[in-house]
Parts: sequence; structure tokens; C-alpha cells
Amino acid sequence: MSTMSATMWIVVAVLVTIAILAVVAWMIVQRRRSERLRAQFGPEYARELERTRDRRRVEEKLEGRQERVEHLHIRPLTPRDRAQFLESWRLIQAQFVDNPGAAIAEADRLIADVMSTRGYPVSNGDFGQRAADISVDHPEVVENYRTAHTIAVQHSHGRASTEELRLATIHYRSVFEELINEPSGLRARMAS
Repeated sequence: MSTMSATMWIVVAVLVTIAILAVVAWMIVQRRRSERLRAQFGPEYARELERTRDRRRVEEKLEGRQERVEHLHIRPLTPRDRAQFLESWRLIQAQFVDNPGAAIAEADRLIADVMSTRGYPVSNGDFGQRAADISVDHPEVVENYRTAHTIAVQHSHGRASTEELRLATIHYRSVFEELINEPSGLRARMAS
């Protein structure tokens, strides 16, 4: 075997090793990305994956949401705002007994008011975007928000039963409680 061919084999072996290492490194980075997003978004990650069946597309979408929300100025509620929202929620629950439909409409507006006060953009009326925005910091309750809002829309068209309105109230309450409190991940992001 000549010196040239031995050198060529060494170069080829080094290049193949570098290529294999690059592929392994890429796979590790992708796995860590998936694990991070799955941990952050929890049920929202699973929901999107079930819907699209395309992990890469789901992860790009969720990272896009995360980037968008990082540019928003999400802030904690002041004690005064929090107290006012709690009182508003108490009134909504009391109103439910006499007028469940009106209570649901008020609950939907209250959630939007809390979001707006916290710094989420809600003025454009795009419910899908609002749900996507809160999924970043509140992935455990965003499906409750979607369900409650769907029932509120059905009620506005005269197609929701009292039982469905009761369920919407329960879902709105879980979203409300999450939004007026600070999840640990959001506290850490606001502090940085």
C-alpha cells in the first residue's frame, strides 16, 4: 500500500468519524429540545402532536409561541388588581345562580381583562392567539380555556345547556386561578 493511499484512508476515516459525531451531536440536541418543550408545554405539546403528528412542526410552532411571549411584557398583578379581579369572580359565581349565560359571558370577559392587565395582547379579538400565548406559561389550563370559550360561543348561539354552562364556569375558574397566581416558571422568567 502506498503512502498516498494510506494517507487518503486516514483522511476518509477522520471525515467519516467527524460526520458520525456531527450526526450524533445533532440527534442529542434534537432530543434535548424535544424533552425541554415536552416538559415546558406538557399537555399542550401532546395536544399539538396528536393533532398534527409532526414532531418537528409542533416543536417549531411551540418555540415560535415561546419567542412571541418572551417579547411581551408579562407582569404580575398588583395586590389591588388581584383583589378587584377576585371580587369580580365572586360576583360572577353569584350571578350564575340566576343567570348562567350572563355569568359565562362575564367570565370570558374577566379572563380577557386579567390577561390584558398581565400584559397579554387581547385587543385583536383573536381567541386562538390568546390561547396560544397563555399556553407558554400556563400549559396545564389552556385546554380548559379553550373548552370554556367554546361553550361560551355555543351559548351565544343558543346551543349550550345549563350543565355545559356549569362546566364552562369550572373551566374558567381554573384558568382564572392560574392567571391571578404566578406559576414558578413565569416568576423565574419575570425575575430575569
